[in-house]
Amino acid sequence: MNLADELIDLARRAGDAIMQVYAGEFEVRRKADASPVTIADLRAHDIIVAGLRRLTPDLPIISEESEPADFEVRRTWDRYWLVDPLDGTREFVNRNGDFTVNIALIDANRPVTGVVGVPVREEVFFGDVISGVAHKTTRDGRQPLRTRAVSPAHGLTVVASRSHGSGRLERYLDALRAAFGRVARQSVGSSLKFCMLAEGLADFYPRLGPTSEWDTGAAQAVLTAAGGAVLRFDGSELAYNTKPSLLNPDFFCVGDPAFPWIERLPPA
Repeated sequence: MNLADELIDLARRAGDAIMQVYAGEFEVRRKADASPVTIADLRAHDIIVAGLRRLTPDLPIISEESEPADFEVRRTWDRYWLVDPLDGTREFVNRNGDFTVNIALIDANRPVTGVVGVPVREEVFFGDVISGVAHKTTRDGRQPLRTRAVSPAHGLTVVASRSHGSGRLERYLDALRAAFGRVARQSVGSSLKFCMLAEGLADFYPRLGPTSEWDTGAAQAVLTAAGGAVLRFDGSELAYNTKPSLLNPDFFCVGDPAFPWIERLPPA
């Protein structure tokens, strides 16, 4: 198998392990930052890390479910794997299906390859930024992914977090409505928000509030390969492993990078 097929298979195997836990009763523990973790997170972590070490023994791995190397070590890495074994643990615990398996290859501080598995749907999104190839694998086969152009006259379709809403986000969405007129909102969990843009089902996703780099790396690769972009509010691309903290700044995702977003968007 080529790398794409290997990563898709790895995401599927991690997803199968997650679904075995999802089908029964499970304990929810709290990590030091108060975020939830279950045995499904840990089993998926073990499967993915073992698979990546087999594929690329010399590449380091950062996973949400392991202690990251100190920045003085990480800053020397040109290429590494960035993993969130179960993105959307809150969605998993609430049993609404909006959780994903995220595996990204980071090269020179940017995601260049990513897979986002959706265990409940038996789907895997894949993106290779260098080749510009993006597709979704389902039980019915493989479908290419492409973002859509913005049509301001028809308004915006905006995706927002299902579990991480805030007064600040609501005020920003009100400002978007004032700037663009009609704004249709869809609430979705985990990295599925990026994937909706990659499929051409939405136009814009603002993230105002904390996320970690493992939350976004794989989905950023998928969206970018499909023709979109993930940007900070100053217009620069969201970058990785550039500072001691693995927390992301505020950012937004777009399906149509040719649109003058920085000129049209309200202040964050």
